[in-house]
Amino acid sequence: MIAAVPRGRAFLLLLAVLTMLAAGLVTAAPAHAAPAVDAVAVADVVSALPAAPGDPTPPTDPTAPDDPAGDPGLVSVHIDGDQAKPSGSITVLLAITVLSVAPALLLMMTSFTKIFVVLGLTRNALGLTTVPPNQVLAGLALFLSLFIMGPVLTEVNEIALQPYLAGTIDFGGAFELAQAPLREFMMGVTREDDIALMTRISENPNPADAESVPLLTLIPAFMLSELRAAFIIGFVIFVPFLVIDLVVSSALMSMGMMMLPPVMISLPFKLLLFVLVDGWALIITSLVGTYT
Repeated sequence: MIAAVPRGRAFLLLLAVLTMLAAGLVTAAPAHAAPAVDAVAVADVVSALPAAPGDPTPPTDPTAPDDPAGDPGLVSVHIDGDQAKPSGSITVLLAITVLSVAPALLLMMTSFTKIFVVLGLTRNALGLTTVPPNQVLAGLALFLSLFIMGPVLTEVNEIALQPYLAGTIDFGGAFELAQAPLREFMMGVTREDDIALMTRISENPNPADAESVPLLTLIPAFMLSELRAAFIIGFVIFVPFLVIDLVVSSALMSMGMMMLPPVMISLPFKLLLFVLVDGWALIITSLVGTYT
């Protein structure tokens, strides 16, 4: 009777037998032959490879450019006179700069401020708050300012702007030449008291003559004089309309119609008076006459 084999040892024997059988099957299998190498294909691959790099080519010496007059592809720069003409980009930049500061120049160095204030006071004297609107008053003041400042702007264009664009003077020279017409215009309508006031405020010495007054003193003095003149003209305009309001109010009080607003009765009479005396023509004539 065969002795019993432990279960673990039997498992190891079975594993060893299976391993020996697998090794025998692998040894008995026929080996595959290696593929033959095609000599023609190898030769084609070798011939397709790039050749070995040779020595680098030495750099060529640079040649002098040809005559610009004979070659239309080259650009030549010619400067006529002592100063060069400003380029197109510089001209556009200056134009944009002028447009950006144009509102400030229009308010501070032209007749626009006085005209607009007088037109606004005239509208208030009539008892109208929104008629004519501000856009209409500003447009009328703008064109009246261009009409008054026309000779000054023409002179600035002739003596400063056109020579600068032609390249005969530089920007600093153009700026100095453009100041003269504007200074003469502002000095003609600026009071000496306002110039003295601004001189004392700035603690500067008294100027010897009109030419030595700096622009930082002349411009605010010019604006003060313009506002003073505008208020004087506005007072003269208010007086006849104030008389109409007093007469209408007294008439309503005497009739016991205290609940009726006097403005409703006086406004038609104001408009009628303003139209009969051709008020707009009188105001515009007075405003233009203050600058002649």
